Amino acid sequence: MSFDTALTGLKAASADLEIISNNIANANTVGFKRSAATFGDLFNSTNGGANRGATGQGVRVTQIAQAFGQGDVTYTDNQLDLSISGSGFFKLNDNGNSIYSRAGSFSLDRDGFIVNGSGHRLTGFPADAEGRITAVSGDLRLNSFSSPPRQTTSLMFDVNLGSEALVPAPFDIDNVETYNFSTSALVYDSLGTSYLTTMYYRKADDNQWEFHAYMGDEKIGNPDGDILEFNSDGKLAAINGGNTSQGIDISFERIGGVPEEPVEINVLLSDSTQYDNPSFSVSDVEQNGHQAGRLTGYDISSDGIIYGQFSNSQARELGQLALSDFQNPRGLKQVHGTSWIETFDSGSAVTGVPGTASLGMVQASSLEESNIDLTQELVRMIGTQRNFQANAQVISANDAIIQTVINIRR
Repeated sequence: MSFDTALTGLKAASADLEIISNNIANANTVGFKRSAATFGDLFNSTNGGANRGATGQGVRVTQIAQAFGQGDVTYTDNQLDLSISGSGFFKLNDNGNSIYSRAGSFSLDRDGFIVNGSGHRLTGFPADAEGRITAVSGDLRLNSFSSPPRQTTSLMFDVNLGSEALVPAPFDIDNVETYNFSTSALVYDSLGTSYLTTMYYRKADDNQWEFHAYMGDEKIGNPDGDILEFNSDGKLAAINGGNTSQGIDISFERIGGVPEEPVEINVLLSDSTQYDNPSFSVSDVEQNGHQAGRLTGYDISSDGIIYGQFSNSQARELGQLALSDFQNPRGLKQVHGTSWIETFDSGSAVTGVPGTASLGMVQASSLEESNIDLTQELVRMIGTQRNFQANAQVISANDAIIQTVINIRR
């Protein structure tokens, strides 16, 4: 009867209204993807084929599919908020089970793991203690990192020694009148203990300078000083009569004498000059040691590498987040928390780093909003409402016909 046919229309319209309602309710849900229903007609048939005189039996919902189009991107002040530009999903660990999401609102839990609002851990490729990203995937954790100290082995000074300087009296560290210029730098031993070293420059003759290295009142270089010779064009020509690239070796005992080996440093001066103006200047001082440091911040690049910033002004890689993609994303099964799980229809997850294969790039301090178009949903709602009303009118018409038939029999 047409009653049954109209009822299938009501059920289909109700299902469509539920989908539209869910889309509208999640218009502001980060990473949400809109859903849409597809319908198919119902028609009786026999073993011999369709009955030419049969009418349709109504409609049914054949599929509820999600549209994985890109949502708008908004920017935040949280460095761990992430959005994906292009294909792919964040791979999350839900108590040992892999789930996938486009919602990139992350933070750190009490143990330093990167998690979403449901406590699912972001997975990727962690780095080892040396800052090398490994090939073994796992949960990404940020609070277990520190930057160990590094002993200084190289110290570089780029200075200009004024060519018009006068030759002073023989060098005496206690007499400032016996040297022309000085400059200092901090260096470090293997425990991260810092030491202030001072370099003194005394003009010995035309185009010739003495170099003396001290730590406090202790001489840590050549007892008689080292000789720097310059060409007529003002560039450094020789150190102690040899190649300028060899530098000058200095060494000193550690505080407390532990470990027992002295700290040995090569001082590089090959880019130093002797020009008239300015009389003395330091253009660069670099050394390769540092103290121990703790993690103070991080940056995430577009290819998902997490760079840690440490209190000792060092930076290194802490890990790289992973993205996953599927042959048929519409075959994924939606679960709670704007997430999906793999199914037979979706195909197996293909996991890699952002920017490789078909995977998109990531952007820190941003979130992908839902791809809901409210205007479109409201228009759909009006059409579905009219469809529901029309099917209800069919039921009313059938009821009127039945009443008429009943009245005839009376």
